[in-house]
Amino acid sequence: MPRKPHAIELTQVVEWNSGRIERKQDYLAAEEPLEIRIGGHPLTVAMRTPGQDSELAAGFLFTEGLISTSDDILKLTPAEELTGGDPRTAVRGNSILVELAATASFDPEKMRRNFFAASSCGICGKASIDAIRSRTLRAPNPDFRVDPELLTRVPDSVRAAQAIFGRTGGLHAAALIDQNGNVLVLREDIGRHNAVDKVIGWALLKNCVPLHETILFVSGRGGFEIVQKAIAAGVSVVACVSAPSSLAVQLARELQLTLVGFLRDRRFVIYAGEDRVVRAVPRLASEG
Repeated sequence: MPRKPHAIELTQVVEWNSGRIERKQDYLAAEEPLEIRIGGHPLTVAMRTPGQDSELAAGFLFTEGLISTSDDILKLTPAEELTGGDPRTAVRGNSILVELAATASFDPEKMRRNFFAASSCGICGKASIDAIRSRTLRAPNPDFRVDPELLTRVPDSVRAAQAIFGRTGGLHAAALIDQNGNVLVLREDIGRHNAVDKVIGWALLKNCVPLHETILFVSGRGGFEIVQKAIAAGVSVVACVSAPSSLAVQLARELQLTLVGFLRDRRFVIYAGEDRVVRAVPRLASEG
């Protein structure tokens, strides 16, 4: 019987504190591979924190442009529920089988993409943005507005709901926030991109996409892939605790997403789409 993966692992550590040495137990955020298979064929392996694997798979397929709607998914089956298959795929429950509808416009050639590629993979910024533009993604809702004071309250609201982070201190969070500041859904994962895919997958499976009147909050920095996933889901505002990358800012400006960084305490920086948050921005002295 395969062991069901857990989001938290318990381990023994040695703590040094002002010269005092103590052996104690500590919690770790779990990290295990999840193989996503389509029609029995492996698509990719994501290093993730176990939990909400169906949401992760659905969000990943959608935000990467491999499916268009939730109707493209017939069934999502975790490995531990598979019967009659290769038992090697069910070891530790780290596999999920996706069955797509016959009408799904899934392109097998896209399976050849290396999903482990990072920002240092050598793909130029222009090629990356051209690839996003080719998907004919629509600009987010231009009429959505966010109160600056509401934005400043979001990090505390999300942190209060981070159950696993409170025990391990080792997870990223992504959350969807409505225009009143309510947390609609929060997911934690060792991978920032995985957390985003989980919340978008949650919305996709509930037929709530596009997310035209929501804020996507992300712990850590806002990279290019975070922005493209948000735009794919129709999110209007992305708010990050840390800095965005240059390519993320370029993409946000081109596709009219509001991108906020350094959201801490009562300060934040708007890198794109400031009209959704503030009005009458003063000019720089150099602009005359």
